[in-house]
Amino acid sequence: MFATARHDLGVALPGFEHVKRYWDKTHQCVAAKILPGEYYVTVQDELITTVLGSCVSACIRDRRLGVGGMNHFMLPLSEGGDWGGTAADVLSTATRYGNFAMEHMINEILKHGGMKRNLEAKVFGGGQIMQNLSDVGARNIQFVEDYLRTEGIPILSDDVGDIYPRKVIFFPRTGRALVKRIRHMHNDTVVKRESAYQNEISKQPVQGDVELF
Repeated sequence: MFATARHDLGVALPGFEHVKRYWDKTHQCVAAKILPGEYYVTVQDELITTVLGSCVSACIRDRRLGVGGMNHFMLPLSEGGDWGGTAADVLSTATRYGNFAMEHMINEILKHGGMKRNLEAKVFGGGQIMQNLSDVGARNIQFVEDYLRTEGIPILSDDVGDIYPRKVIFFPRTGRALVKRIRHMHNDTVVKRESAYQNEISKQPVQGDVELF
């Protein structure tokens, strides 16, 4: 019998030990798979992947150093079932939550050598797959685009909106990103996962403000 090849996955950066990492046979490198509410930053030559429905992912990296990461988040609804406030209300619960989700990842990139002036982004997700939350994807897209514009981080490319879930693969070292639209869903796994995530974050208090280094 032939022995199964074993690959050294290396060690994830401190704070990311909980993220599932495995050897990706197709791309011949270590892969980190993130779920709703998670983010992952790496300084290694590995890929980060996730499956998005109404959620969005910002893939951000330092173009010179190659350190970067991906997040996967959704803005929470207010108690009234809507988004609360106006588009200009930067202190609204939804916007503050989005800031928290984005800034934690960016701070990790900066902590590991990245420079804000060298950051670049690619944005994915925001599909209208949840009938009871018809505009959640559009709101997520609007938030992440406005956030990156305000922070002066250029968006090099995106694949957002429409009605399809997406599988996204990002290589922080090179900036390459692959997107596959899932046009035929044989189950509602993505919808159930994001509905559970939305319920979870709606019950949690908004975290305190986070300052960029």
